[in-house]
Amino acid sequence: MMIETSVLIIGDFHIPTRAREIPIKLRQEIEGKRYDFVLCTGDLVSPSVLRWIERRGDTVLVVRGNMDYLELPEKQEVRIGNLKFLIIHGDQVYPRGNIRQLSDIAMRYNADVLIHGHTHNLSVDLVTKDSKKLLLVNPGSATGVWSGGGGSLIPSFIEAKVSERNITLITYELIGGTLRKRVLGFTL
Repeated sequence: MMIETSVLIIGDFHIPTRAREIPIKLRQEIEGKRYDFVLCTGDLVSPSVLRWIERRGDTVLVVRGNMDYLELPEKQEVRIGNLKFLIIHGDQVYPRGNIRQLSDIAMRYNADVLIHGHTHNLSVDLVTKDSKKLLLVNPGSATGVWSGGGGSLIPSFIEAKVSERNITLITYELIGGTLRKRVLGFTL
């Protein structure tokens, strides 16, 4: 019997500097569940956001964003199922969201899945590098605020279900008041 692990992937809140709160429809979706893992790409800005994140899951891993002044690590690594996850903010690469540079970081740490943010654009990229499959996952901005590179201005987050080397991603985007879901499945 395969065990399925639930994961919340979220980041780029910028509360209270760019947003007052997470939109209610996103909050209700998230707060109605308990996750095995929460992986956060940073830019919380406020300690109150960190406290909110810490109540969402059994194991919570948060990294420091370029706008954070909280005592948080630059990167976190964790094994979920038979996959190695690496969490970074994403300000380590220029230009923002550069797939080649993000892939190089994933390879450097032998990660199967790289969780990154900083662009404020939800994205999922399956990349093959040196015959290794890498999944690059960006949850976008939980509040939909602007970033230095623009951003989608769409509030978003991602849930994942992990079993062995299989990962199913459920993306959530709040578009025009409607919470839009999309399901993507991968075997790495």
